Amino acid sequence: MTLLEIERLSAFYGRAQSLHEVSLSVGKGEVVAVIGTNGAGKSTLMDSIMGMVTNTGAMRLEGQDIIGRSPAEIVRHGVGYAPERAHLFPFMTVEDNLLVGGYTAREDIDRNIAHVHELFPVLKERARQETATLSGGERQMVSIGRALMTSPRLLLVDEPTIGLSPKVVAEIAATLRRLNEESGLTILIAEQNINFAMELAGTVHVLETGHMRISGTPQELMADEELNRAYFGT
Repeated sequence: MTLLEIERLSAFYGRAQSLHEVSLSVGKGEVVAVIGTNGAGKSTLMDSIMGMVTNTGAMRLEGQDIIGRSPAEIVRHGVGYAPERAHLFPFMTVEDNLLVGGYTAREDIDRNIAHVHELFPVLKERARQETATLSGGERQMVSIGRALMTSPRLLLVDEPTIGLSPKVVAEIAATLRRLNEESGLTILIAEQNINFAMELAGTVHVLETGHMRISGTPQELMADEELNRAYFGT
């Protein structure tokens, strides 16, 4: 069953068009990735889903139109967002950043914060620490944890590996895989790290300068010679 359906979506910053009639769908329980170089439009796509960009076209969440909805309404409809470079409140503690995420799901706060601490034990240790003092990997964990505090049905994760060490990237990948396999959480990832995306996603979409170039399974995309030359140098 389709959870998110996007049809002919275009995005605009003033008169500048960033996305050009992009279409994709995300089924319940799937992990889907959108890959592309810097400036391809990946973050704009995520911001569009969250109601933060002017759009034309259609976006439906479980059949309900969400074009024109505010970010707060989108969150209440079950979408959690871990944006690029975290965008945390730097001088608030880890715990307070997580609690901000729980504002729209206050009845679930105790359960959700326990779940976040189970996924990322270091965040329990750092609960009273300001996020500005954390490592890049720890800040990314707070960002994902804050998104999970909204009790999402769909988790958007934008560039989760940027600037992180291979060890932390592996930890983030393992956590996202666990969320999907154990909790059935639907996940949409925007990522430049092609190997990370291919490892996690069942369906991968390639964005280039705001246009959807090609879509398929990781195996299908790996078999595309032109794509291999462009992204893998082979």
